[in-house]
Amino acid sequence: MSYFAAAVVREKGGWTAAEMNLRGAADVDEVAERLRDVAPDADLSLLFVEADDTYLVILRLDEGEDLRVFGSDSAYAEESRLGALLVGDLKTSVTGLDDTEEARPVATGDDDNEQPAVDPEADPVGEADLLTDLGIPAQRLLALCTHEGMMPADVTAEVCQVLGCVDEVEELREV
Repeated sequence: MSYFAAAVVREKGGWTAAEMNLRGAADVDEVAERLRDVAPDADLSLLFVEADDTYLVILRLDEGEDLRVFGSDSAYAEESRLGALLVGDLKTSVTGLDDTEEARPVATGDDDNEQPAVDPEADPVGEADLLTDLGIPAQRLLALCTHEGMMPADVTAEVCQVLGCVDEVEELREV
């Protein structure tokens, strides 16, 4: 299974991004350690892992501590070793959701689109609220991840657009 892993770190000078190699990682803690190594003094470190245009995992470290993980679909853990490593230990339900919230459709610009906004097959896992303080509430992240036709790269781009680091991540894709 192929993957793209982009570390996005925020330091005093702004955002920087670097591609990460996850081959040989023994567990999610080792992945977190590699993320810490990108910028040891970063106040915020994010890792976006996109796999086979199907799955997205986001890892977050605040000041190098308190690892938080969100996965777009628990099936990733069953389909690859990397998926099992990143999301295999996560509970089957997402956290950070208010029971009164409902999934909102993602604006696609196509008013004639009568497709359902949510993929009923997706089973997001982990902490969907890990980006709430950065302007991406849990429901928005879930809506992006489960919207039919949205690829993991599209979700990463949407999130990075809000964060202000989309250019840095897109430069990594072009290399």
